[in-house]
Amino acid sequence: MDFRQLRYFIAIAEEKNITAAANRLHMSQPPLSMQLKQLEEELGVKLVERNGKSMALTDKGEVLYRHALQLVNNLEEVKNELQETEEGRKGTLSVGLNTLSVPFFSDMLQKYHQKYPHVSLKVVQNDSFYLTDMVKSRSIEMAFVRLPLEHQGLAYHHLLNDPFVFVYTKSIESISLKEITEFPLIIPSTEGLGSYNTILNAFSKQQLQPKIIAECSDMHVLMEMVRAGMGATIVPESVLKVYGGLHLFPTIIRDADLFSSLGIIWLEHHFISTPAKNFMEIVKKVLGN
Repeated sequence: MDFRQLRYFIAIAEEKNITAAANRLHMSQPPLSMQLKQLEEELGVKLVERNGKSMALTDKGEVLYRHALQLVNNLEEVKNELQETEEGRKGTLSVGLNTLSVPFFSDMLQKYHQKYPHVSLKVVQNDSFYLTDMVKSRSIEMAFVRLPLEHQGLAYHHLLNDPFVFVYTKSIESISLKEITEFPLIIPSTEGLGSYNTILNAFSKQQLQPKIIAECSDMHVLMEMVRAGMGATIVPESVLKVYGGLHLFPTIIRDADLFSSLGIIWLEHHFISTPAKNFMEIVKKVLGN
């Protein structure tokens, strides 16, 4: 017994006539009669009672019809859901978000949800190294990360270069790295954040020693420390836009070519789900990439 036979039986049960059922199925009458006979023989029960050209279900036929209808309807639902998933209208979008933040991420997520409201969302925020491990273990499908980062075995799509700025509680027209050494600095911590090495390398190239008084991996806490007057910081410009708020001022560092590369990673040579592909298209449009 297969789904084709069940569809045949459903048509017979509902039409109560072999000819009408055959017409509904766009087939000739003799093969349909043969299918019904084979089904009865396979199950070892009588499914219909014949009264001239009309037919009526036996009690066994009623049982089979009820279950056949449920099975065929379930199969159609599965096929429809698979098709919707293939088109990206259903499924799950699992994405990681770097601790240093991603500009316009909430806007991108909102646009995506408006277009694909039936896709479940899973968003994880952590440092780039942790997100890389999650992508490799397939706990999430894609992640926004910042370079420098070892991404062997991963595909990387560059989105934008984010310039670093000096952030302080007072507005300063311009500043050099040498002048920054006069300020107590709170910088993004070394734990999983490539920005830490990027900042220190910039000072090292000019043989300068920054006055680092604290490290912090939580950008909200870091900005609160700066806002409270504990010191200044150097962060990508987008981080200030997300976490800065009032009373913090950015200053371009005039003698340092400091940038953070933001991009998306996913497993190289592996299947990418349609929800992930659709989200990436929205990301590219929002960021003009």
